[in-house]
Amino acid sequence: MGDTRQELLSFQEHRHDGAGLTYVYPVLSRRAGGLSIGVNLNVNRACNWTCVYCQVENLRRGGPPPVDLALLEREMTDFLRGVVAGDYLERHLPQGFRRLADIAFSGEGEPTSAAEFRETVAVVGAALARFGLQGKVPLRLITNGSLTHRAEVQEGLLQLAALAGEVWFKLDRADAKGRWQTNATRQSAEQAYVNLRACAERVPTWLQTCWFLHEGRPPDMEACAAYLAFVKKAAPLIQGVRLYGLARASRQVGAEALAPLPVADLEAWGARIRADTGVLVWVSP
Repeated sequence: MGDTRQELLSFQEHRHDGAGLTYVYPVLSRRAGGLSIGVNLNVNRACNWTCVYCQVENLRRGGPPPVDLALLEREMTDFLRGVVAGDYLERHLPQGFRRLADIAFSGEGEPTSAAEFRETVAVVGAALARFGLQGKVPLRLITNGSLTHRAEVQEGLLQLAALAGEVWFKLDRADAKGRWQTNATRQSAEQAYVNLRACAERVPTWLQTCWFLHEGRPPDMEACAAYLAFVKKAAPLIQGVRLYGLARASRQVGAEALAPLPVADLEAWGARIRADTGVLVWVSP
């Protein structure tokens, strides 16, 4: 199962080589509440966005190399065996978090940029079925949503839905200035909505939002208003909003300007989203 010398996982660490494997890595997830088995398809640390809070060191623009599906299958099967039939949870998870919370397509870049995305979903689904976990362990795609208008990505979303999976669709900001400053994307909020609709019509979808201080200040009134308007429009499509703050250090240029929003302020923003839009909001400081 790769490197077995690893100590206890922590909320602060998010290493994609934490198990000594190529595609599969463990994360102690505060949002999922236990062990999240990550699937990293972007092993070259390339992404089509460069979010200012990203923890990936030496992140660059681009897409991933071809995925070795056979290797992914072996790694996922071996890792699951260690969790289900072995003592991985006892050795690497703190008390109170010794549960397999989910399997998440995330990693060091945008997962849906992999040409084999649909096939990787099928591989992970087969591994879950092998251990009787299909439908019992949540299968999640964490995505910036920028490619969900593509037919081949939509096929992967349908595959995810067939496995009772869900999507966490990144929407950190809805104003043009905030989207560029936070995610380094010129994609408009209007296109993000079109992509969100394409996603949510195929698989249950949450919005995932990171809210933080930049140069000591929270997002301004314009950013807040644009975000609330987007969520209100999207409300019929989504399961809700997963709002979270900064917990791990960014490795990007400009990271020194970032700081976590005080917990009380983050919770207050979550309460405002609920009040203004009527959607369910989960808050994870």
